[in-house]
Amino acid sequence: MSPSTLKLSLLFFFFFFFFHIALLSHAFSHPLDPLAPPEITTVQTIVTSYISSSSTNEKVHFHYVGLDEPDKPTINSWLSSSTTSSSNLPPRQAFVIIRIGKQTRELEVDISNHSVVSNKLYNGNGSPTITSEEIDKSNDLPFKYPPFIASIEKRGLKLEEVVCGSCTIGWFGEKETSNRIVNVNCYYMDGTVNIYMRPIGGVVVMVDLDQMKVTGLRDRAIIPVPKAEGTDYRQEKEAAEEGEGRFRSSLEEKVTMQQDHPNFLLDGHLVRWENWEFHLAFDMRAGPIISLASIFDPEQDSYRRVLYKGFLSEMFVPYMDLTYEWYSRSFFDSGEYGGGLCTVPLQPLTDCPANAMFMDGYFPNQDGLPVKTPNVFCVFERDGQDILWRHTETGIPKRLITEVRKEKTLVVRTVLTLSNYDYIIDWEFKTTGVIKITVGATGLLEMRGTEYTHVDQIKEDVYGTLLAENSIGANHDHFLSFYLDLDIDGEANSFVKTKLETKRVNGNWSKRKSYWTPVSQTANTESEARIRVGSGDTQLVFINPNKKTKIGNNIGYRLYPGSNVGHLMSDDDYPQIRGDFSKYNVWVTPFNKSEIWAGGLYADRSHGDDTLAVWTERDREIKDKDIVLWYTLGFHHVPCQEDFPVMPTLNGVFELRPYNFFEHNPVLNAKNEL
Repeated sequence: MSPSTLKLSLLFFFFFFFFHIALLSHAFSHPLDPLAPPEITTVQTIVTSYISSSSTNEKVHFHYVGLDEPDKPTINSWLSSSTTSSSNLPPRQAFVIIRIGKQTRELEVDISNHSVVSNKLYNGNGSPTITSEEIDKSNDLPFKYPPFIASIEKRGLKLEEVVCGSCTIGWFGEKETSNRIVNVNCYYMDGTVNIYMRPIGGVVVMVDLDQMKVTGLRDRAIIPVPKAEGTDYRQEKEAAEEGEGRFRSSLEEKVTMQQDHPNFLLDGHLVRWENWEFHLAFDMRAGPIISLASIFDPEQDSYRRVLYKGFLSEMFVPYMDLTYEWYSRSFFDSGEYGGGLCTVPLQPLTDCPANAMFMDGYFPNQDGLPVKTPNVFCVFERDGQDILWRHTETGIPKRLITEVRKEKTLVVRTVLTLSNYDYIIDWEFKTTGVIKITVGATGLLEMRGTEYTHVDQIKEDVYGTLLAENSIGANHDHFLSFYLDLDIDGEANSFVKTKLETKRVNGNWSKRKSYWTPVSQTANTESEARIRVGSGDTQLVFINPNKKTKIGNNIGYRLYPGSNVGHLMSDDDYPQIRGDFSKYNVWVTPFNKSEIWAGGLYADRSHGDDTLAVWTERDREIKDKDIVLWYTLGFHHVPCQEDFPVMPTLNGVFELRPYNFFEHNPVLNAKNEL
């Protein structure tokens, strides 16, 4: 190499090195910030270089890349330091799951030092999240498979009007499940975009994802394809068919004028509003992650921690249809498909109001390079729609006093589209200290074609409801498990169950015969904390046993469950074994950094041996510990005709409310620095 060439090479090297460092230094400003695009690219470079150095010729497929966040003491130390800036941030590391050939490997990557810290081969049951590229390729394969083309032709359907979708197949007791197989089911357009209303029944294609080839086809029967008429749900289609303007004024939302500036501060990934502050991040599996949620206490003149970390851990959607193409449909949407991967761009003025601010999300493609989903979150203030409190005083002679306070809340919204269903996830923060989580299920039902055109013809269990001619909406469940690492004004917390018990009055000293009184029990171990939400006569409170109010009550936060359901499948049913976290609505575990996915890290074709239900069999101590609340919100869905052809939103909700956390109502004299 000539001196001039060497000089140019060195200059290029130093330019690239310092440019790279500059990119990384501006990529994040908080230790919990998600991996930024330059960091994702760096991880891809480190991993591919590391794998190629091991003399393997196999292509590396990236299935998960996320922040391997520092432990709690490190985070708390950084937060309490005098200078919380990028100059003293902890080292940045990533947790990576890759596939090489038919092997799954877990890597810890030190981004700061440009090295692989650990490389572990996974030999357990289950497979990692399916990539978007794998789904797209498997959906295309039937169109290159002559037996499938012949099946479409014998049904008299036009191949160009057929679209296909992949479904995971679960586990039903097989000893060998190392092959990553999906079933590909297909639908017919020809006059509608509502493909789920026009299933092509009786035929299914099996695809091996690792080999990316068709391994089989089953064509058991020709089932009528439901008609396209009456299935389109688009407003522009409705307007064209009904006449411009008909019904439009009553259905369209009136747009609120854009405010000059939002009444909250979005500083990178930090959100500050009224008396709340928290960190908001995006993860390709979890979707939105809320961390370090703290509320300002005017009495103490400081922020007090409520929630260290919260996110949707798993979604379990088992269908009750036992027919061949359906019995295996028991989806673990977060673990099999990735909640973050299925997050869709939010639409201004429809998904979110005019005063919303948006945030983008980044994740790696199968090749490890970053891609962007714009508008994965919107943050907005909801103002004046509800009453915070009110009172009209009529007891003072000659005076009528009315005090009404409107409620303002801050909402973080995201939408996950998982094939036919859309889930609207709202994290809502209230000035009273309440954290409200709402899940709205909407979208399109999965339909099964049938020969029936009227309910009078049905003489068998069809596992659903006839919603239109030749169309059955299958019965199914939705179970959503939320991971909530509560740190109620500190890490050492306890879980207290307070049952309202009926007492008889002894003697004749009162005219009353009975009353109720609270009887409390602190759960010592995990088994004592499992609860099926029932009649509402039990209060569920998380306290800090080491801190009390001025008058002596333990400070705490109370879980307010909404209307909820539990599982109905038998305990030995294979989907239930895998999704046994649905057996209870409430679980409490000691904090463990590796225990964050209720259905297991490897949910696809899992055997249910690494789940929340299995972890709690150790029956660990949870009293006065750093503990995690797992709350499972559930719906049983028996479809009805109003769900056809598009389903109005069905909401499930629960709240975390202060319970002797403050000395008095925290809205009085609340801090507002914006």
